[in-house]
Amino acid sequence: MEQNVGRGGPLSGVRVLDLSAYIAGPYGCTLLADQGAEVIKIEPPTGDNLRKYPSTLEAESRAFLGVNRGKRGLVLDLKQTEARDVLIALVKGADVLVHNFRPSVPARLGIAYEQLRGINPRLVYCAVTGYGETGPNKDKAGYDQVLQTMTGMCTLQGPADGPPEVLYGSVVDYYAAALVASGVSSALFAREKTGEGQYVGVSLLRSALTMQSARMIWADSEPKDVGRDMRSGGITGIHPTREGYLYLSANTPHFWKSLCALTGLDALATDERYDSVRKRAVHRDEIVPKLHEALAQRTALEWEAHFGDAVPCAAARSVEDMFDDPQVLAEDMVARFDYPGVGAYRGFKHPVRFSATPLPEPFAAPAFGEHSDALLRETGLSGEAIETLRAKRAVL
Repeated sequence: MEQNVGRGGPLSGVRVLDLSAYIAGPYGCTLLADQGAEVIKIEPPTGDNLRKYPSTLEAESRAFLGVNRGKRGLVLDLKQTEARDVLIALVKGADVLVHNFRPSVPARLGIAYEQLRGINPRLVYCAVTGYGETGPNKDKAGYDQVLQTMTGMCTLQGPADGPPEVLYGSVVDYYAAALVASGVSSALFAREKTGEGQYVGVSLLRSALTMQSARMIWADSEPKDVGRDMRSGGITGIHPTREGYLYLSANTPHFWKSLCALTGLDALATDERYDSVRKRAVHRDEIVPKLHEALAQRTALEWEAHFGDAVPCAAARSVEDMFDDPQVLAEDMVARFDYPGVGAYRGFKHPVRFSATPLPEPFAAPAFGEHSDALLRETGLSGEAIETLRAKRAVL
């Protein structure tokens, strides 16, 4: 199947050059591909480091497949002049370029924004960095859990009397990816009015602090050591049941009363000592043991059914359960893919829904250098020129 432009979706006809690696930049480009953009993943001869991550799949890393769906793949050694010439040819016809090099690297490669703007003034140029474009840390390598730890996320995740804890799932990276997609889309919208592209800067530091906007409030009258934990006193949270664990959310008066009624704890609902989230937080040591005693009468799945829509809740499940979950399937979030050496597999699709511009069906991440020849021919190179580049290992 030849994957190309005109696939449908609101970004159909937009061409994106993805020079990034790991998660934040690549998944940001995948979100653009999900919305119809043609994304070309450009990897170095060593490949995206995500391909080397541990995986029970022998032919390819599960992480790479999940982060890079919907792209065509090209391998270029940008340290060689001939490969940079190929990239420049692609830049001339591109709408967007995304990379996650450290700030000092693009200029050395000849692909800094100032250098490419003269070649294509309409180019939207998105740089994903660890710490931003300025400041004492601008040239440091930044990674998800490094920024989690630096910005207080791990400290607040851990218990008050225990060590900091990492939030697994690359939450900073994935949120940065969303910022990439939204920032690029906004720049494309601005280009429709001005006719010119612009530089878009996304950093993991900005991502980590954006996720903590509610914590990043510090009144002048407050001391430094002010409580920023927004957890609601232990009532809302994960609780043990007779079998399995159940998450409950009962912050509003309505849901608190429903929780009390459906667990047989009616007396708690009428006790004025517990009639607000703040009061319940103060008296959590009185309430939680009674709640646990009541929850021990049923399994987590039984409570989930019993509460229905009266109390927001969910039995703790594994991610494997999501592949066949009725709600997930009803929302059409699972697609079938095919990848060399892996064969058929199921994966996620369609993170956003559009009524007027239906989304294209996604396809699998590219095998290493899978579309190199086709993409090189699209730049006007002859078969002989391509073989010359391949002999020099400028392309693979």
